[in-house]
Amino acid sequence: MDIPAIGDAEELSCDVLVIGGGTAGTMAALTAAERGARVLLLEKAHVRHSGALAMGMDGVNNAVVPGRAEPDDYVAEITRANDGIVDQSTVRQTATRGFAMVQRLESYGVKFEKDEHGEYAVRRVHRSGSYVLPMPEGKDVKKVLYRQLRRREMRERIRIENRVMPVRVLTSPEDGRAIGAAGFHTRTGAFVTVRAGAVILATGPCGRLGLPASGYLYGTYENPTNAGDGYAMAYHAGAALTGIECFQINPLIKDYNGPACAYVANPFGGYQVNRHGERFVDSDYWSGQMMAEFAAELASDRGPVYLKLSHLPEESVAALESILHTTERPTRGTFHAGRGHDYRTHDIEMHISEIGLCGGHSASGVRVDDHARTTVPRLYAAGDLASVPHNYMIGAFVFGDLAGADAARYTAYEGELPAEQLAAAHELVYRPLRNPDGPPQPQVEYKLRRFVNDYVAPPKTGARLSLAVEAFGRMEAEIAGMGATTAHELMRCAEVSFIRDCAEMAARASLARTESRWGLYHERLDHPERSDTDWLYHLDLRKSASGAMEFTARPVEPYVVPVPEFTPPGGPSRPLGEVTLTSVAKAGPSRPGAAPALPRTAGAEAARPGTGPGTAPPAPSTPLPAPRATDPAAAEPTAAGPTAASPAAAGPDPVAEAPAAGDGGGASPRILELLGLVEEAPELGVLRGYLADPDPAVRSAAVAVVGETVPAGAGPALAERLRDADPGVRAAAAGALRELLEVLPGDPGLDAGLREALAVADRVVRAAALEGLRALRLGDAPLYARFLADPDTEVRVHAVRALVSVDALAELATAAGDGAREVRVAVAKGLAAVAAPGAGVRSALGPLLGDPDPLVRAAALGALASTGCPPPYADTAAAALADPAWQVRAGAAAALSAADAGAAVPALAATLAADPEADVRKAAVLALLAHRDAPGARKALASAVTDPDADVRAYATRAA
Repeated sequence: MDIPAIGDAEELSCDVLVIGGGTAGTMAALTAAERGARVLLLEKAHVRHSGALAMGMDGVNNAVVPGRAEPDDYVAEITRANDGIVDQSTVRQTATRGFAMVQRLESYGVKFEKDEHGEYAVRRVHRSGSYVLPMPEGKDVKKVLYRQLRRREMRERIRIENRVMPVRVLTSPEDGRAIGAAGFHTRTGAFVTVRAGAVILATGPCGRLGLPASGYLYGTYENPTNAGDGYAMAYHAGAALTGIECFQINPLIKDYNGPACAYVANPFGGYQVNRHGERFVDSDYWSGQMMAEFAAELASDRGPVYLKLSHLPEESVAALESILHTTERPTRGTFHAGRGHDYRTHDIEMHISEIGLCGGHSASGVRVDDHARTTVPRLYAAGDLASVPHNYMIGAFVFGDLAGADAARYTAYEGELPAEQLAAAHELVYRPLRNPDGPPQPQVEYKLRRFVNDYVAPPKTGARLSLAVEAFGRMEAEIAGMGATTAHELMRCAEVSFIRDCAEMAARASLARTESRWGLYHERLDHPERSDTDWLYHLDLRKSASGAMEFTARPVEPYVVPVPEFTPPGGPSRPLGEVTLTSVAKAGPSRPGAAPALPRTAGAEAARPGTGPGTAPPAPSTPLPAPRATDPAAAEPTAAGPTAASPAAAGPDPVAEAPAAGDGGGASPRILELLGLVEEAPELGVLRGYLADPDPAVRSAAVAVVGETVPAGAGPALAERLRDADPGVRAAAAGALRELLEVLPGDPGLDAGLREALAVADRVVRAAALEGLRALRLGDAPLYARFLADPDTEVRVHAVRALVSVDALAELATAAGDGAREVRVAVAKGLAAVAAPGAGVRSALGPLLGDPDPLVRAAALGALASTGCPPPYADTAAAALADPAWQVRAGAAAALSAADAGAAVPALAATLAADPEADVRKAAVLALLAHRDAPGARKALASAVTDPDADVRAYATRAA
């Protein structure tokens, strides 16, 4: 392709420019538009599929729901997790605004798990605080957000430009404020400039910093399209970055670029163990300290490390499979199946991810205040790019909202765009076209990221970090010499320049902080101790006037929420200037007369010291040039999906997801017509003909469009398709209804349609109809009770949940004799949630306490913890502490938490001291916490601080 002239640039104008269409970016665009701003949303892929959120979200890690958690407790928890170095005012924004954001997302149609009475089903995963809110339909979050962006009133104010990649933020030469951006179109290669009143960076983390153990460039833990774009753009615009030495490192499935999902598995009873089956993590919060413990266990003779699931009952394993193999990573089931592994027989081997930069999962990002403002006027950062420690998804939404609200005050810049900055951006984008035969991007990127692994990944030393800085300096020339022939390759080459910038920032920042902190995230072997006196400071990094990286130690602001473990020293900032590299000794002294080094060639390292005349030239450290990336045979297969050469590597096109036609050929013309209608958000009348089409593939596609656009009348229309003759259409309608239950009005048409669907022979339809009637509060006890006799077990479980939602105690009691264990377990758990006098509920639990199935007995005993456990139930629970099944013993211990201390404490103390099963001892220590005022309980808890199980130790220590 030809290099376009700067003067031929396509110029766009807006009040608020949002760069990045992921989690934070979509929320920023929506909020700014709602405040009246003209918004331009740029996305280098396609907004419908872009960002980490499009990869699936299984739950909220930090839901501070009133009545379940307190904002100040959450702020204190994050302060401890980040070793005291936080701006609590920013963390508190997430803590106080997060619940309203959950409700806002729910109003859009995002589905969070709730109990039978419609309360949020917040789970306790950390040992302090209940913050985890599951999202059973989390795979659809991005679709829901895109639907909001395409609402008619939003389309009038938000212009979306897909496949446009900014490379530099433009700033005013007069006052340094952000005034726009420069970039290019990743399909056509056209140069694009934008003038704006304010700029919001929401480009995600730098997930492609380190090289995965697999060696695949795109086999990363984070979304592989996140190459540090925003970090580099903020740096070159003059913004301060902070915490860049605090890396992101995660536990993941060995040989697979996905998380093991202990957060998801924990509420089901899963947990991390070493090869002896022992829980070993003492650290509470998912932090660098936890990763240090994980790495130490992995490197010891107690490794490997596993996520233990094989002890769980079938219904728990099936539920986990439905989440982990769909919402989190659709390829995960295929991966396990290829190895012949099943959660019922195999626990999941875990390992450690490559390093990355991420504010939302650690602390490394662009410095922002509590309104998402950076240190550059009118430049904002939100999401994983912003340094708001452990902010996760809800924090990204909150700061996207804050940025959008604040930025909406400004109108488009009307002056001349700075020619010098435009020229620099143009050169960065198009220079690979002048070297079409230069080293291809995959080869150069592999080498760059191998250096990151070799010299920057912890444990760190000054010598290795200094070698890294030298290597990244040398590679500037190699990156400038990369070759490209297509717009897609230009995008990948620009990403390599961003990765290099981030790698140098990471190395220099790690050199500057001369202590160890955050566990594995910043472990310095040459500075092994943590020093709060010298280093309870933020380490800020910025680009100096001379173009060098300079550092400042900025004192932590006084805490809003006191945390006894840390006391910020206060005082002024401490300018550090540029870092000094550590002197690295050579392998030996130079000999007089040694031959000069061979000249360095593009893509190759200099000759090794000591090579003399007559010796063969050394092999280059970079492989010989590979075939051009445009050759399909040369494309690199990756564990993350598309290859480096694939046009879809930055996100698929919507048309690629068209449902197949009924004849198995390509998409039918009718389906293509439907796809053309989606962007226009058609009324239901336009879609009715497609919903009744003779081809079931068209009907299924029409159901998907209704679910995507949610026109008025969508509920009854979908309920009608529950009675479709084709099972695929019925399944699609059931799925769409489940997804939309939070936004569908429970009008008479939907009520009638769901009731009619209860007569359909398809069990999937009956289950969906019952779920819809329960969630929308449309049914009653007599209706639900009819389905206690349904031939399908899942339908009967849904009937039980529906009866719990209307507190139908008598009907639930009749289900206690159901022939299926799953139903009886659901009854036992449901009785604990019924709003009825305790005596009546306990009476209904009676038959289940003596059930022949141990899981039913365990669930019934666990229910006593909620209903109360007076005599003689306490005697039953105490006797059950000797049951052969560990699940029953754990349930009995939980029951005794609600019993009189005189009867409960001796039995629990004996169990804590002698039971061989860690989960039973854990249940006992938690029950003893409820009786901690009793002397016998305090003595038992004190003795448990040396328990071999990490969870038991932690809870006992917390009590002490």
